Amino acid sequence: MKRVIITFMIIIILVVPLQTNAASNYYQPPEKSDEELIMDMFFSLLLPHIKKPVMNYYSQYLSETPLVYPYQIKILNMKRTNQYRGFIFSLEIEITPVVGPHIEVGKDHLTFTITPSNVTLDKFEHIETYELPPNWQHIKRKQQPL
Repeated sequence: MKRVIITFMIIIILVVPLQTNAASNYYQPPEKSDEELIMDMFFSLLLPHIKKPVMNYYSQYLSETPLVYPYQIKILNMKRTNQYRGFIFSLEIEITPVVGPHIEVGKDHLTFTITPSNVTLDKFEHIETYELPPNWQHIKRKQQPL
């Protein structure tokens, strides 16, 4: 009888998915929603302001400029900085630049101030460098010893 109960309990544990209340580390709007459309449009408009600091940073280390795709942008924090319905925003994002067939080269955090007439990069922070596969080692620049 004990074996039957234990076997039954093991089957239930393996078959029934465990519920988790863990939150995603960034907000994702519902798929195919107007909110997702607006977010994608916003990221597309922001991309030129992301590409420039990425190019400046990675050009020191790579001969090929990495790309950042809108779906590789995560919002870490966003807020209005001048009261309710004010139009000055602070935006912190995490990006994952890639080369070639979506080979990730690193992880970076960028902080922007966004106003109706301007987007200003306040901070660029390189968080992590990823090792390139052997067939992409040729794009690494030789570092001069100090």
